[in-house]
Amino acid sequence: MSDFDYSHLDGRLLQLLVAVVEEGSITRAAERLGVTQSAVSHLLGKLRAIVDDPLVVKSGRGIVATARAELLAREARVLLEDMRRFATAENFDPASLRTTFTIAANDFQRDLLLPRLLARLRARAPQVSLRVIPSDIPDADMLREERCQLVISPRPPDASDILHKRLFDDGYRVFYDASQRKAPATLADYLAADHVTVLYMPRRTLDLDDELAERGIRRSFAVMVPGFSGIPAFIRGSTLLATVPGALESGAMQGLAHCAPPFDAPRMPMYMIWHLRHRHDPAHSWLRAELEALV
Repeated sequence: MSDFDYSHLDGRLLQLLVAVVEEGSITRAAERLGVTQSAVSHLLGKLRAIVDDPLVVKSGRGIVATARAELLAREARVLLEDMRRFATAENFDPASLRTTFTIAANDFQRDLLLPRLLARLRARAPQVSLRVIPSDIPDADMLREERCQLVISPRPPDASDILHKRLFDDGYRVFYDASQRKAPATLADYLAADHVTVLYMPRRTLDLDDELAERGIRRSFAVMVPGFSGIPAFIRGSTLLATVPGALESGAMQGLAHCAPPFDAPRMPMYMIWHLRHRHDPAHSWLRAELEALV
């Protein structure tokens, strides 16, 4: 065990660890930090002695972080954020905020929430903008690596450094083209039809599809699309059915007939999800509060 005092740690060493782990290269870490490679090597040696771990090992012509280094880098990001907050004023004024929030959301959450969220944000912070990326099936690394600052999804990643809060839940409805067919009155009618569903990459089905399969309720899928916005074109002019969140009635599924599922259907929860490092950040807290107020 290392006999170094933990107080030997400082912000430079934490930044170094994060840079080396994220860049996977001493050279690129040095460029990112604006120091020499020898300085990175020297500080890395100091950090190795403190934490009693090699931190990186050779892999081919490059290096890879050890499992301990990956874990320590996650904690270092949180500590660096706390240090930044410690050194900045607590007086937060949205009107002076000039930033871009990156939010990960699939088409359902994106279209339902984000246009109105942007309007709310810009009413108080005119220089704020949003960047929206697809969440697909979100994982913790999206937030750890700051590919986004917030995820909106029914599936929070299970990780100790990831926080989430339920925004709402929605019931499922069966959508169909009333000019082509009637509503399925019974489970037998429902199962006799062909269906459209969403299949996220690489091959992740909706929770509804998983639960029905576990109950032995197996549908015939005529088509699987990568997002809810792709469903209406297949429903219109056909006898296909789509069982999707009811909130889509005023969005992608507008103009289509719908009915309750002829079985006991689960509800779809929706969460906002963020990394522990942002738990006290004033701008991020404001963003979350505005989203909650919108819902």
